[in-house]
Parts: sequence; structure tokens; C-alpha cells
Amino acid sequence: MKLLRNMILASKEAWRLAKPYFRSEDKWKAYGLLAAIMLLNIIVVYGQVLNTYWFKYTYDALQKKNAASFWQLAVTYQHVPDFPYLIPGFLGIGVLLTVTGTYAVYLQQMLQIRWWKWLTREFVGDWMGGRAYYKLALTAESGSAVDNPDQRIANDLELFVAANLNLSISFVTNIISIVSYVGILWAASAPMRMFGLHIPGYLVWAALLYSGLGTLFTHLIGYKLIGLNFRQQQYQADLRFNLVRVRENTEQIALYKGEEQETGGIMGKFGWIYDNWWQIMRRTKALNFFTLGFTNAAIFFSLIVAAPDYFAGIISLGVLMLINSSFGNVQSAFSWFVGAYPQIVGWRATVQRLDGFERAVRAAHEDESHRALQVGTGGKSLTADDLAIDLPNGAALLRARHLEIPRGGPVAITGVSGAGKSTLLRTFAGIWPFGRGKVIRPEGEIMFLPQRPYFPLGTLKQAVAYPRDEAAIDDETVRAALDAVGLAGLAERLDQVDNWALRLSGGEQQRLAIARALLVKPDWLFLDEALSALDEKSARSLFALVQARLPDTQIVSVAHHASMVDLHARVAALRPDAAGSMRLELGEAVPGE
Repeated sequence: MKLLRNMILASKEAWRLAKPYFRSEDKWKAYGLLAAIMLLNIIVVYGQVLNTYWFKYTYDALQKKNAASFWQLAVTYQHVPDFPYLIPGFLGIGVLLTVTGTYAVYLQQMLQIRWWKWLTREFVGDWMGGRAYYKLALTAESGSAVDNPDQRIANDLELFVAANLNLSISFVTNIISIVSYVGILWAASAPMRMFGLHIPGYLVWAALLYSGLGTLFTHLIGYKLIGLNFRQQQYQADLRFNLVRVRENTEQIALYKGEEQETGGIMGKFGWIYDNWWQIMRRTKALNFFTLGFTNAAIFFSLIVAAPDYFAGIISLGVLMLINSSFGNVQSAFSWFVGAYPQIVGWRATVQRLDGFERAVRAAHEDESHRALQVGTGGKSLTADDLAIDLPNGAALLRARHLEIPRGGPVAITGVSGAGKSTLLRTFAGIWPFGRGKVIRPEGEIMFLPQRPYFPLGTLKQAVAYPRDEAAIDDETVRAALDAVGLAGLAERLDQVDNWALRLSGGEQQRLAIARALLVKPDWLFLDEALSALDEKSARSLFALVQARLPDTQIVSVAHHASMVDLHARVAALRPDAAGSMRLELGEAVPGE
């Protein structure tokens, strides 16, 4: 009963994830491909039934040394008394099975890639939409439902689609096989008397009993593989994430001489994979001992059951081969669960991971729609009322009953480290989800430059233009912006593709980010320590450049050092209150403070 409940639960979760595609704009093509695949598989089963009868009459011809019948069955066709249609020759059956089998796989792959593409677009859209990816990154913990979203999208979606198609099509095909072969096996079975009972079609009952016992023991031996496979995917994703972190931070690791610690961390992650793999190996070994033995024994089992009738002269050699083949197909169909168990294990783990991820993304969207911290647009000033910003764990971080930053001179946000200056800018950007209150941002173009700029993998021009379309900006304008910020040496490399986050120094990255601002010409520019990687002279020079080139842009920046605060006309200071949280107070800048 537990097995049945788990399978029903897994099927419900899988269908919940799958049904949107079959109700999407691509549904008719999906249903058409699925119908064609099923039809081809029905024809394949029909070809296999023909093949079974072909073996019966071929073996009878061999037993009778009937050469004419043998060659007729090999090349052309033959009418037979107990089959409603003619039996094609081996050549015809081979062509039928080859063509239908090939196109059944081809169309299944076509449906698979279309479904995979649609799911990927939907999952990526939901993950990126409403900045759900950002909230999940703030709250995700290792081993949670939202860890390693890259694996969920890149790997699990592919596994989900492939496993769903393979399992569902093979299940339906096996049902068709049961319907096709049970009648053959029933008709070929001589009645049996046992314990005074008359048992018709005893070979069918023998196949059912044999398969049922096999299914029961397969589950008892292999059910722990579900959890083991789930953890294996998680551990592999953790290792891949660690490796990506090393690749993205090569210079920092090299400067710290952290190779030994990184190696230890990587091998520690692999140690989890190694230990879990051994558990999978041992469990799989036990499962294979049973399933392989069970499958191999089935071949001889039918011969043992039918051999007495053959030796008694009740059935011919051809009929014996017919029974052997039919029994094998019926037993295999009844034992579908036994053969598919390893794939079911992987499918169940994949469904669990995708279901958890999809539910977490949906919850993030629902939280966003009901968030207590509202960010809107209107007016000429940046205002906040009854603002309460919290940490992800719910602890209070910053409080401000009313805040207004009108247009005017640059504003510096100051405060001790950890006071919440960067989080305040994230709140102004509308991406921080934890807190209460109302923020009204001014109308117009708003741009935020973080301390560590982001660079997409691609050309240098893409890196400068991000997130805008590089084709919308001419090369000379980009070169002029690079020259203005002190990166004239890069001006002739606009078409060079590279990982610019690794190629450029921290100061160069921040200069390039300022070049972005010169291209965008925003109405409001928020700088979160956006010049911290530069020396004081260069930082002051770039700040002056922004003011000169963008005279109509209102600048709001997070600043630590007095030398940078002095460049601002006003200061919004974060100071602790009696309750332990921070309060924001706006005033005129005091030179040298």
C-alpha cells in the first residue's frame, strides 16, 4: 500500500508539472506527436506478434524439414490456418520493425526537445520574473528545495521530460503487448488440472504470478535508491557550484594562496558523492542480482512449464517456441515495474526536486504580490514613509518614519559598516523583499551601480552596453565613453569575446560601470560603493566626470570615506536607535565630517 501511495503521489506531482505544456499554445503539436508515437508503437507490437508467429511456422518447417515452406517464410509470405492474416517473410517483418521503430524514436525525440524547450522557457521565466531568483538566493540553504537552481533548470528538466516520455510510452506499449499476447498464450495453453481444479490458460496465470512476485521483491530491494539518487543529484550540484566559484574567483584565491583549502573543499564535496555512490552501488548490486536473475530465469521458466506437453506430443516445436516467445512478452509486460525500476527511481527524485523548486518559485511570486514593502513611481523626489527594513531572518535592520530626497546636490548615505546602507539602496531599487512601508521613486530613468559590477559572457561592447542591446549603440559612442573613464586601451577591443569579470581588475570593472552610466544618462544614479576599488584621486576624478557629463542626473551614493562624503552636498546618515535598529536622518553635509 505504501508503494501504491508513493506512486500515486509521484504521478500527481509529475502531472502537475507536465499538464501546463499539454494545455499550452503547443498542445496540438504535442498531442499529434504523441498520437503518432503511440500509433507507431502499436505497429511495432503488431510486428512483434507477426514475428512470434513467424518463428512458430519457421520452427515447424525446420522440424518437418520442409525447405519450400522455410524459404517462403524467409523471403515472401505464407497463408496460415490459425492467424487471420498472412505471415510476411522475415524480410518484410524486418523492414516493418526497422522503419516503425526508427520513426517512433525520432518522433519521441522531437516531442522531447519541444517539451524541454517549453518547460525551460517557463521555468526560467518564472525564476527570473518578479526577481524570484533574488529572493530565493537570499533565503536558500544547502539541501533546501531551492538550492542549485542551475541544476534544476539545466539537468532536471531534461531528465523529467525524457523519463516521463520513456516511462509513459513504455507503460502503454506494455499494456498493448499484454492485450496482444495474452490471447496467444491463453490459446496455446492446454488446460491443467491441479488439486482437483480445472485451470484454463494456466500459462497466463503462471506469467502473472511470476511477474507479481518479481515486482514485490524488486521494490523491497530497491526502494531506498529513491532517496540515494535524490542526494546524489544534490551532492553533484554542490560540487559543480563549488567548481564554478573557483573559476569565478581565480585571482582572489591565488592572492590568498588558498589552493589547499579550495582543494580540500572540492574533495570534501566529492567525498559526499563518493560515500553516497558506494551506497547506490551496494543497493544496485542487490537489485541487479535479483532483476537480472529474474529476467534470465523467465526465459527457461516458460520452457519448463510447457515442456511436458511438448514431450507428450501435444504441441509441436513451433508451438513450443510460440509459447516461449509469448510467455516472455507477457511476463515482460507484467514485469514492467521490475525492468523500469531504476528509471522510476531517478524519475521520482527528479520530480521531487522540480516540484520543490517550482513550489518555492511560486511562493516567492505570491509573497511578492502580498509584500508589505511597496515600491512605486511618481513625482520628482524619492520618498519613503513608515519604512521598516528587516533582515531575511526577520530581525529589524533600519527604521525611518519619513524620508525625502528631492533633486538637488548629490546625496551621500553614511553609517557604520553593517548599518544597512547597501540594503537601503536595494530597497530603493525595489528588489529587497523583507520589510514594511512605502517607497515612491521619482519618474524617469533610474540606474543602480553596485560595488561589484556584473558582466555577461560575450564581447566587450556587450559588457559596456549591458543590460541594453549593444546593436542600439554605435561603436564610436562606446569608445568615447571608455576613453572618458580612463579605459582608452580597451576601445579597440569592442568585438573581443572574453570573461571580462576575470580579465579586468576591480578598478577597471568599476570604471567600465561608470562608462555604462555615461551611455544611459539616467535621471537618478545610485552608487553603492561604486568607486571603492579606485584610489582616492581616481575616485574623485570619476565622480567629478559624472557630475560634469550628467549635470541633470541626481546622484545618491553609499560612501564610507570622508574624502568621498565631501563631494556630496547632503548626507543621509544611518544612526542606531534605542531599540538596536538603525534610523535614517537627512541633513546638509558638513565639510570634513
